[in-house]
Amino acid sequence: MATERRIVPGLRTRHPLGARLPGMYADDDFVQRLTEALDEVLAPVLGVLDSLPAYFDPRLAPEDFRALLAAWAGTEGEVCGAVPGHASRGTAQGLAEQVRRVFGVTPQIEESGGTVWSPTALTTLPGAPQPYLTVRLRVPASQAVDEAAVSALVARNRPVHLPFTVEVIVEP
Repeated sequence: MATERRIVPGLRTRHPLGARLPGMYADDDFVQRLTEALDEVLAPVLGVLDSLPAYFDPRLAPEDFRALLAAWAGTEGEVCGAVPGHASRGTAQGLAEQVRRVFGVTPQIEESGGTVWSPTALTTLPGAPQPYLTVRLRVPASQAVDEAAVSALVARNRPVHLPFTVEVIVEP
């Protein structure tokens, strides 16, 4: 498995530089050899650009590029289901889905927030005055979950201003 983009021996370019030069260079052996060397170096770049849409599809992207896609989508592990979930990142629903995807358990989430719309001034605000977030996982004894790993995932995927606690409850 290649870990980086590089020169691919024998890869031809669809756009050779020598053929694009003015006619006076067509018979110049040095110029033609120079542009052929540049073609060899640029062929992988042009190949990537020609297939660029495939790089943004996790099912088609090269394996080493998927890690970059995962970082862009803000996810750990499998990136295929993460891109649609990115729209709900920072919400209770998005956090629950992220925990479920990584740990295989759907958590119970309690939060202090809420939203309201009113045409009347001084309408009572929903939620609690002090912000909080509690993520509770109920897991069978046979399915151990590392609480520190859950906390780390919640810390990366919660709204940054929201203090949180994680509770892992092992059920018999």
